[in-house]
Amino acid sequence: MKIVIQRVSKASVTINKIKVADIKTGLLVLLGIVNEDTQEDIDWLIRKILNLRIFNDENEVMNNSLLDVDGEVIVVSQFTLQASTKKGNRPSYIKAAKPDIAIPLYKNFVKTLENQFDKKVQTGEFGADMKVELLNDGPVTIIIDSKNKE
Repeated sequence: MKIVIQRVSKASVTINKIKVADIKTGLLVLLGIVNEDTQEDIDWLIRKILNLRIFNDENEVMNNSLLDVDGEVIVVSQFTLQASTKKGNRPSYIKAAKPDIAIPLYKNFVKTLENQFDKKVQTGEFGADMKVELLNDGPVTIIIDSKNKE
């Protein structure tokens, strides 16, 4: 699994002109899934998401986690994170998991995050054409790959 975490002042997801997710201070998490991903990947990434110290403390130093700031989260599936651009100019998405594998993993990712976070996690809709709006705070953007543990 690959994730892109963006620290936001606000973020939202709109599908067919209907706003389906809307948060203030928190994280927008873009999630890309491959066939080999497991619960172990989910658990490792969620620990990172909840405990990364990327929010400012009272001294304006990134020393607080999502839990410390009582932030919110939106998770959006994004198969394009698994793009390969090695050959030519058209990205290949062959590494991205097909829906029959990706959807259960995506749903389990969100459910596990909610259980660990003890708070509702907002989402987009798997496979939908989504309009994602955000005000990146910082800007702070972090990319994490569970296969490389970095």
